[in-house]
Amino acid sequence: MPSLSPRFTSPDAVVAALRTAGCVFAEDEARLILAAARTPDELAGMVDRRVTGHPLELVVGWAEFRGLRITVGPGVFVPRRRTEFLVEEALAQAPDASVVVDLCCGSGAVGASLAAALGPVELHAADIDPAAVDCARRNIADAGGRAHTGDLFEALPADLRGRVDILAANVPYVPTDEVAFLPTEARDHEPLVALDGGADGLDILRRVATEAPHWLAPGGCLLVETSERQASAAVDAFTHSGLTPRLAVSEELYAHVVIGTND
Repeated sequence: MPSLSPRFTSPDAVVAALRTAGCVFAEDEARLILAAARTPDELAGMVDRRVTGHPLELVVGWAEFRGLRITVGPGVFVPRRRTEFLVEEALAQAPDASVVVDLCCGSGAVGASLAAALGPVELHAADIDPAAVDCARRNIADAGGRAHTGDLFEALPADLRGRVDILAANVPYVPTDEVAFLPTEARDHEPLVALDGGADGLDILRRVATEAPHWLAPGGCLLVETSERQASAAVDAFTHSGLTPRLAVSEELYAHVVIGTND
């Protein structure tokens, strides 16, 4: 632990600053910030960023996801715990998958966790945002993954067509008119392209569902996270694309995942 900044004469002072700013888990957050800070000045800067509303994960530079430490940085979508349910459903649906694509990958947390669970796989991650792709590239490097920049399937190597066993697409699904009502941490510090799903929140989901059958292997699956309110329309989009859909729900995580198989 670094020596404390004169502004923070004890760990309790860091806790107090965080608690005053409204951080509910101030003690836990202080412990993570104190462990991450390398100098007193860095400590002061990290506390300042947190108390002014920056997500904790972006302050310390990583997020925990299914037991992995996932690197995140400014302008990159922070993986949510509820998305772990999508990974669990993918593993249950295709436990012997050998080709995995993490589309709309953000930090690459989904792809990295799938590879960690499956063992050696051919792993690809893609996103339209170069900052996200740079971050994902670091997170999937240990799995030998490749990261690509581009608009959905345009980013992927053509030789993946018809070979993908798991296509995980954590698409943006917040309706445009509702982005303004998101928590400040997301609205002000995460990229709009990772949040805004169009008028009803399903624009990107429909595009992915339409193209997915051309990329999935026989028996391969597409998995997309959505909301309870949008789930029925999302299932319809999968059906219209020729996939066989089912909806999986985790009450604990308040997570809704549509799984479509290429039968």
